[in-house]
Amino acid sequence: MRKKLMEALGYTFRDEALLRRALTHPSMGREDNQRLEFLGDAVLQYLMSDQLYREHPEDREGGLTHLRALLVCEAALSQVAGKLGLGEALIMDRGEEQTGGRTKPSVLCDAMEAVLAAVYLDGGMEAARGVVTRCWPKPEEVSRPLQDAKGELQEELQKDGGDPPVYEILGQRGPDHAPWFEAVVIRGGKTLGRGEGKTKKQAEQAAALAALRSVKGERKHGGHHD
Repeated sequence: MRKKLMEALGYTFRDEALLRRALTHPSMGREDNQRLEFLGDAVLQYLMSDQLYREHPEDREGGLTHLRALLVCEAALSQVAGKLGLGEALIMDRGEEQTGGRTKPSVLCDAMEAVLAAVYLDGGMEAARGVVTRCWPKPEEVSRPLQDAKGELQEELQKDGGDPPVYEILGQRGPDHAPWFEAVVIRGGKTLGRGEGKTKKQAEQAAALAALRSVKGERKHGGHHD
């Protein structure tokens, strides 16, 4: 399993004990991956900062911080881990495995950072950079969970200052036991997006997602000047 993972990473370990440690879940006792995860978090932050600084010469600090947050968030890390088949290679006790430990985003996220730290310790910063370059998605390819949409919209709108977005529930339809809500998100009197959902919260998230698409679309096509 570890051989398969090294092929997916595009990196062969000189010291395979490091990789084993990176894949060892805390349920196994002391020799787990938590110290490596701590280091891997810092390695990833540095490599992403460096990469974004070079790739986005026009972006100001706020924009770069936003992109980095997207690329080091749990959604991005578990996406990379899934692509690499990391879950299958994890070493964990039976109890953790039976409660779905191999697919938990938080577990995959920690292990992914630990693996990156192991690559760094085994082969240096350039080896770690190679893994990030080969395996990480672009910011627009990160599939953010729906519950992040409101937060992401807030971040996106903060880039140009002004008022925060306001959410309004337009109405409810359907029977009491299975209601359906419609929401809008408004900013400065302008409707940015509409959405529907089984709960008010879901409807607001869906509206935020619709608003995000239109705001990003406008920025991409109309608001950017070279």
